[in-house]
Amino acid sequence: MDSSPVNRVLSDLYKTIQPDLDRVEDVLGDISRDPNPLIAEINAYLFQVAGKRVRPALLLLSSRLFGRPSEDAPFWSAMIEVIHTASLIHDDIVDNSERRRGRATVHAKWGPNITVLLGDFLYIKSIVLSLKKRHYRLIDILADVTAEMIEGELIESFWNRKPGIPEAVYLDILDKKTASLFAGACRIGGVLGGAPAEAEESLERFGRNLGLCFQIVDDWLDYAGQTDTLGKPVLSDVREGRITLPLLLALARSDEDGRRSLVDLIGKCGAKGRGVLRILDIVRRKDALQDTLKRARTYAAEAKAALLELPASEDRAALLTLTDLMLQRKT
Repeated sequence: MDSSPVNRVLSDLYKTIQPDLDRVEDVLGDISRDPNPLIAEINAYLFQVAGKRVRPALLLLSSRLFGRPSEDAPFWSAMIEVIHTASLIHDDIVDNSERRRGRATVHAKWGPNITVLLGDFLYIKSIVLSLKKRHYRLIDILADVTAEMIEGELIESFWNRKPGIPEAVYLDILDKKTASLFAGACRIGGVLGGAPAEAEESLERFGRNLGLCFQIVDDWLDYAGQTDTLGKPVLSDVREGRITLPLLLALARSDEDGRRSLVDLIGKCGAKGRGVLRILDIVRRKDALQDTLKRARTYAAEAKAALLELPASEDRAALLTLTDLMLQRKT
């Protein structure tokens, strides 16, 4: 984890769960040591950079809210991270992305054929390992989440480079691709921690709204961030044909001629990025970046409201702070 202000606060937040996060890394390390040398090599590359581990942390903190932290929480947190990693692998192939977290993507190093198979392997590996625990309720949650994430990827692929995508469809993609895993992590944590049924629902709502906030901030950063901080080129979404909230708002606020011109720019904007700076200028002039952040704050507020339905504790306070940090991140 780097030394940015947000990550320094995250490190402080994670102090109470650090032993369990270390156990998460141990599980991921075990998965990396595959007898197949190619799989072992790629897995080591994937998991050697820990990142923020937000999703495992959500599960661990959620599991502690009712005073019954489970010894199995690190294992399930690792399964969440494996599923997340598999989704990123597939995402990068679909988008033909060359960089992630400041490094070459897996498909840029090993090619798309091997990488597709590795993503599939990790999805299946997480289910196989989970089945050995015989906790079928949690397996159901993971299976449902995985199906939702893949469905979201399919829907997004269908709407690629189509400026007419309805905002409701855009939000559904976010809900399936990103928010479902946040929600699943929090619900699994609640189940492991012995949360009552209504508290599980609150945790699920918290995670889902936090996931929507997280992804909208991500979409905002693609227009407002810095390449050296993000670890990938800015304006990559529009280059790759993704129509995200900043662009949707700019399109909605343009008159007929302006919309036609913007649609034309989107159509011409490819890997070489012709027209992206003009698109960025239009998005800024339409106040779309400012209002994208407002939308993220709305989801953060919804997440906090769900969390405040649960008993006060140090771990709940950590989750509230984590929500604030999602709005402040630069990566």
